[in-house]
Amino acid sequence: MEPRRDPMLDFAVKDTWRIFRIMGEFVEGFETLSHIKGVAIFGSARSAPGSVDYQRAEEMGRALARAGYAVITGGGPGDMEAANKGALEAGGESVGLAIELPYELKPNPYLTRTLSFRYFFVRKVMFVKYSQAFVIMPGGFGTLDELFEAVTLIQTRKVKPFPVILAGEPEYWDGLVKWINDTVVRRGKVRDAEVGILQRARTPAEVLKILKRQARQAPRDRTGRVRAGKEIP
Repeated sequence: MEPRRDPMLDFAVKDTWRIFRIMGEFVEGFETLSHIKGVAIFGSARSAPGSVDYQRAEEMGRALARAGYAVITGGGPGDMEAANKGALEAGGESVGLAIELPYELKPNPYLTRTLSFRYFFVRKVMFVKYSQAFVIMPGGFGTLDELFEAVTLIQTRKVKPFPVILAGEPEYWDGLVKWINDTVVRRGKVRDAEVGILQRARTPAEVLKILKRQARQAPRDRTGRVRAGKEIP
């Protein structure tokens, strides 16, 4: 009779080999995005083509591309597809950082550059590392996750500050901002000054004004080439 194999040993071996896949995703991301001058756009994957939200995301992507920014999204449907579509049709760089999910469709067809990730945390690093700003369109839990992670990184000074912009119809964001001010700040959980990390913009033109003043600039390396992503060690 063969001795029983310790299941914890199998678990340890699998975790050890998983490290190499994680490393591979980081390396591929760094190599692919190192020269991107981009703005990340987040929003709902459920916005249908032709809907108001879809049209607004498309206009945002188009405006950013015309201003010289690459548009970076999660590469999926809805607002992500719309922003990529606007950027591509405007002749800009359209980047999709897709995530492998059992129910997710393949990346949208409006991408000039695509990366696919198994691990959410690697993908999150790429968004923060290579984006000069976050533009947050109306969305659900995934959108709010990206929003508050960026705010937390700036609040705790783990990254250099960059614009985090609540964009689109004010009514969508008014309740959230009011709750933060009236409840979270009032009860001492967040400082009043920290709420200022969140900025508001109704239109693409207003977003571009913020970017002109505050977009995070990528430093130059020793070769003189502009390289993004030096904000995270």
